[in-house]
This record gives sequence, C-alpha cells and structure tokens, in this order.
Amino acid sequence: MTSNAPDPHSHSGHLIIIAAPSGAGKTSLVRALLDEPSLSLALSVSTTTRPPRPGEVNGREYFFTSEADFLSRKAQGEFLEWAHVHGNYYGTSRAWIQAQCAQGQAVLLEIDWQGARQIRQSFPKEALCSIFILPPSLETLRQRLQGRGQDSDEVIERRIQAAEEEISHAGEFDHVIMNQEFTKALTELKAIVRSALLPQN
Repeated sequence: MTSNAPDPHSHSGHLIIIAAPSGAGKTSLVRALLDEPSLSLALSVSTTTRPPRPGEVNGREYFFTSEADFLSRKAQGEFLEWAHVHGNYYGTSRAWIQAQCAQGQAVLLEIDWQGARQIRQSFPKEALCSIFILPPSLETLRQRLQGRGQDSDEVIERRIQAAEEEISHAGEFDHVIMNQEFTKALTELKAIVRSALLPQN
C-alpha cells in the first residue's frame, strides 16, 4: 500500500532554526538574511492568534487567525510545532514544511525555544543548525520594546520576564549571537547559515 503523503524522515531539504526573546532584533536579522540571494532561503510563515501589528500583512509576517480556529487545527494535527507565548498561540504548518523539504528547499524557521525543541525532535536530520539571538542586556531589551511604542508598560514587563526564561534555554542551541551591533550580528548569522548549507561529505 502506498501513500502520497510526504515521509517526514526521507527529505533532502534543510531547516535553519532561529529563536530569540521578543525585542532582540530577530525579525530584522531574518529579513536581512532572506535578502541575501546566495543563500536561497524560504521563510516558514507561522500561524498566530495575536492581532497584526501596524504594517504587518497576513501571509507575509504571519497567518493571522482566531483562537478557536487555531485550536481546532491543532487538534487535527496540522501544526508541526506550536507554542503559547505572551497569551497567544503560534504554530508551524506540518504540510508546508514537509512539502518544502521534499523539494530540497532550505527553510528558515523563526520560532521560540519550545518550537525549536519540537522541530529538532521531529526532523533530527533536516535541522542543520539552530541559532539563538541574544540582546546585549535585559535593560537594552526593555528600551527596545519601549521604543516600539506598541505595548503597555505592563505588557513590556511581562515580555522582560518571559525573555529571562527564554534566554535560560540559549544553551540548547548550536550557536548564540549577541545582537549588540546589527551589522556584526548579521555578518555572524550569514556565516553560520552559509557554513551549515555547505554540502556534507
């Protein structure tokens, strides 16, 4: 008996995992990394229940949905990984990742440490490397979050507390980059990803 469904353990694609606490500059680094034509990376767009921020477009930064819809799809096993962060759900499409890997595509996953752990368990061969982005300090992180002008002081303090928990898991990642100076952090990130994508002997 044969099946048309992709076998999640027979892919030739590659997964690059990037995680960071909110405000560490991960999104800016990921966008710059995707603009590097020599790397040919596809970004995995997560599904989330949080409302869009100003300038965000459905299907570009995230697929935005309701909590009821998310939980229904989670129950049906549609998400390869999912997490509940800052009061909202985030998840990665199982079918999309499997399809990209089956095509041999290198995929960039911008997820949290919980999702990174689940991806490494589900795709131990395809997950080439995992990278954690650190802010210079929690105080710098607080200033960056305040500078966004998107969250109340109460929300920012919750994010700072969450960041301490997230940073405690940085040791689970293959590489840690401190984003103190953007250009330097981006250079480090490009070098790590380029090395990971080199053909393995």
